[in-house]
Amino acid sequence: MFVDTARIVVQAGGGGRGCVSFRREKHVPRGGPNGGDGGDGGSISVEASRSYRTLIDQRYQQLYRAERGEHGRGKQQHGAAGRDLVIKVPLGTVIRDADTGETLADLVEEGQRALVARGGKGGRGNAHFATPTRQAPRIAEPGTPGEARTILLELKLIADVGLVGLPNAGKSSLLAAFSAARPKIAAYPFTTLTPNLGVVDVPPFGGFVVADIPGLIEGAAAGAGLGIRFLRHIERTRLLVHVLDVSESGGDPVASFTTVEQELAAYDPALLRLPRIAAGNKIDLPHTEGLSRLQALCASRGIRLVPVSALTGEGVPALVEEIATALRAAQRTSHDLAQSVTSR
Repeated sequence: MFVDTARIVVQAGGGGRGCVSFRREKHVPRGGPNGGDGGDGGSISVEASRSYRTLIDQRYQQLYRAERGEHGRGKQQHGAAGRDLVIKVPLGTVIRDADTGETLADLVEEGQRALVARGGKGGRGNAHFATPTRQAPRIAEPGTPGEARTILLELKLIADVGLVGLPNAGKSSLLAAFSAARPKIAAYPFTTLTPNLGVVDVPPFGGFVVADIPGLIEGAAAGAGLGIRFLRHIERTRLLVHVLDVSESGGDPVASFTTVEQELAAYDPALLRLPRIAAGNKIDLPHTEGLSRLQALCASRGIRLVPVSALTGEGVPALVEEIATALRAAQRTSHDLAQSVTSR
């Protein structure tokens, strides 16, 4: 089950209270105060881990409590600190405060950790309050309470390439054609209900990660179909591959291109500024006018069009090479920009 949002409550541990105690031993007159301090409460952190793929654990466990600190005791015995609690989440998880909407952290690297609730401080025992004029203090501090807050977790998959298109354009078939991913494929709309990830190896340049999201339809920004809630999973991509059905039975690919473009703009106009490649899929089926019209549109937009067939594999190696080339170009551009900023 793919879960990409969760709302949880975190309660850090409170600090233990300080102790009021006096040394009482035979042959030790006026032993003085010896109350120990309370222990600090445990804090709660969220940590990114590659071992997790969804937020399903946080969907079913919505309350997290850290241990409170132990109270101080006599003979200067300090209370033990409460153990910290670490919540493991997938890479790409964004943490927000549910009340203020403030972004607390964006965990994108293995082991990256964010403190979301700080434990309370333990109170001081009466030994701290002894003075020459107050040699028998009967006061001690209570521990402070730990922080409590409600946080929202939102998973945004980390991928290099995002596949977008209408339902039944062949995105999942294409993902299966050039990676080891095995998404569900069927001849009806909305077969893909959750995003899929695939890794493509391109020797000798390494590989890249592809995210296939459920198909978009007209009005998705207003909630039609599966809506646009899964588009968060391509926000981090460096390249978009627009998959279009160019067969005669697939409708007008130019209209399909425009529809998806409008929905991308409705979600986030920045997505249209990403480098894009168009994949004219299903060339194994009869296709005539649709492909030529799509070629003219892509030429006018400066978008590279690669005709492919996810079923037969025709054109798939060329598409993979085109994606790898575009990613390398984007990486060089980012490197040059970073160097120019540093030189200033």
